[in-house]
Amino acid sequence: MAISDEAGTAAGSGTGSEAGTATGSGAGSSTGSRTGTGAEAGNGTGTGRSTAGAEDAPRAAARARWAVTAVFFLNGMIISAWIARVPSFQANHHYGDGELGVILTSFGVAAIIAMQFVGALVGRLGSAVVIRLMLLGAPVLLACVGLSRNAGELAASLLLLGASHGTCDVAMSAHAVAVERTLKRPVMNGCHAAWGISAVLSSLIGAGSTHAGVSPGVQFSVMGAVLLLAAVPVTARLLPASTDRDTAAPDRPKSERVRTSWRDGWRGPVLVFGALGAILMVCEGAVNSWSGVFLHHDLGATLAAASLGYTAYVACQSVGRLVGDRLNRRFAAVVLFRTSAVIGLLGLAVAILVPFRAAAIAGFGILGIGAALPLPMLFSAAGHAGGEGPGAAVFVSRFTTFTYGGVLLGPAVVGWCAEAFTLHWTLAALIPLMALVAFNARIVARPEEDRGLAA
Repeated sequence: MAISDEAGTAAGSGTGSEAGTATGSGAGSSTGSRTGTGAEAGNGTGTGRSTAGAEDAPRAAARARWAVTAVFFLNGMIISAWIARVPSFQANHHYGDGELGVILTSFGVAAIIAMQFVGALVGRLGSAVVIRLMLLGAPVLLACVGLSRNAGELAASLLLLGASHGTCDVAMSAHAVAVERTLKRPVMNGCHAAWGISAVLSSLIGAGSTHAGVSPGVQFSVMGAVLLLAAVPVTARLLPASTDRDTAAPDRPKSERVRTSWRDGWRGPVLVFGALGAILMVCEGAVNSWSGVFLHHDLGATLAAASLGYTAYVACQSVGRLVGDRLNRRFAAVVLFRTSAVIGLLGLAVAILVPFRAAAIAGFGILGIGAALPLPMLFSAAGHAGGEGPGAAVFVSRFTTFTYGGVLLGPAVVGWCAEAFTLHWTLAALIPLMALVAFNARIVARPEEDRGLAA
């Protein structure tokens, strides 16, 4: 965005004003003609520079597209490394369930609190700088988590890692929105696909390390060093900090400035985005935590087969996100969003209402296909609704607060409701919630679609 704007400004000042001077001077006298000649020469030089800048802009934006995708990948590697080794921490340090629950909660709470201040940080520094700082700090914090010797040190390390993750999560989504503005095409689904792939890879590394008897401290220290080295070249290829930094003049009226305080951004569109995102994350959390229990206890699957529901969901969701940006370019956003949500609804209905194990596993896979695109599309729509500059980060931070709340509280709420109404009927209650998501598809309409719908 900033690169193309700067190129456009160069072209405008080099062509518009100088050409105007040449025309005006040439219409006057012989002196004016000589002035016009000079202006034309100057104009030629300026145009050459601006053309070169315009040619560089697409290349810089393309590099930034892959850089921000890599940022999502690195972020997923860091967080999933910790999640995969949670059982090792409990076994090695003999934490009780209650004590471990408090420690785990500290990560999520720190992330949610940190998110509220990312808009102001992006306004002051730019999302690229915020990402760079967080990705250089997070690998070090991951090593600190692995080397923690007691519950106090682990909780303190997780507080800092959670704050870093929450900050990076919002900043990288805001930067992806900026890349979309610059390229004028969607990239968010590919970014989320990279995160999912890295989560699977990091989990496999964790499983392999556990099997080989490698301690979390050693694993996290080695991974931290590798990820730290990778973060340096990746973050160097992001868009310039000026892309979404607040560059408004100090004397600009307050009413015209982007409001980035933690109190700002809590209004109509963001609340709708957030509610839909929370529903999707509640459904995802339910599949992550309860699909295996449902298959084992309600349908009689073996423990090995019970894990296939989650596996089918994640695999199908990852495939859907890999092709999501291409589909997003080809079809109207509203149609794609609604179709995806309906597919997810049908998959959930098959998984819960058809009393056969194979059908349930297939249903969870279909749900993964349907749930692949709506969440990244909501992230993108929320960022674009915030406008250019740090406003996108403000809207994304508020939206992400809702999604985090959904994924943190969702599994617990499902468990409480299952105690009262059985797990089968609790999961069935998610079907009308998915219908609500499909019904509100118009929230992701692009500007040109809005005009078409209004007409």
